[in-house]
Amino acid sequence: MADSTVVSDQQPPGSGQTTPSRGPYIAVVTNRNTNLVIRGFMLFSIGVFLALVLNLLQVQRNVTLFPPDVISSIFSSAWWVPPCCGTASAMIGLLYPCIDSRLGEPHKFKREWSSVMRCVAVFVGINHASAKVDFANNVQLSLTLAALSIGLWWTFDRSRSGFGLGVVIALLATLSTQLLVYNGVFQYTSPDFLYIRSWLPCIFFAGVITMGNIGRQLALLHPPAL
Repeated sequence: MADSTVVSDQQPPGSGQTTPSRGPYIAVVTNRNTNLVIRGFMLFSIGVFLALVLNLLQVQRNVTLFPPDVISSIFSSAWWVPPCCGTASAMIGLLYPCIDSRLGEPHKFKREWSSVMRCVAVFVGINHASAKVDFANNVQLSLTLAALSIGLWWTFDRSRSGFGLGVVIALLATLSTQLLVYNGVFQYTSPDFLYIRSWLPCIFFAGVITMGNIGRQLALLHPPAL
């Protein structure tokens, strides 16, 4: 009787049994280093694209201001912004599944691409709200975005490692932005948190959770160890 129980993952192709979807694109690359490079490139590309789109929104709404001499590239963005965001996205997307593996806590909550796409849409919406929605004061805006960011984590992540890593990276990103603004690289209109806007850490946190979800989903495309 024990021999008749077969785990679906072990069924050979064409046996008629359904197997968990691991994706037809990255899973065929069995070399771990090559697989890592492909995932990193995909995460970098996604980060660059989101940076171009979201930074365009911020510039159009006069939330961020770049000196005239650096507004010379696509979407009125300084040339270094997309590569920096792409690199950060790749690091975050690769770090999240690695931390999950180290902690021995594989992330299984809402592991499907439709959920990841909804997470990206909510993140874009939060960023859009920071630039376009008018509040009576910055405190109300910051509290609203903080609630939305935590709601994004609760809806699409719910892991302690995801929350902790998101907070740490958001704080580091906020500190780096403070230093950039202090050195005159760019500036924020109406800063209320030293040199930046008080809601910026919320945007960073939501972005980290989003890229972490994408990275985790891409990591699921790893072929199972033999």
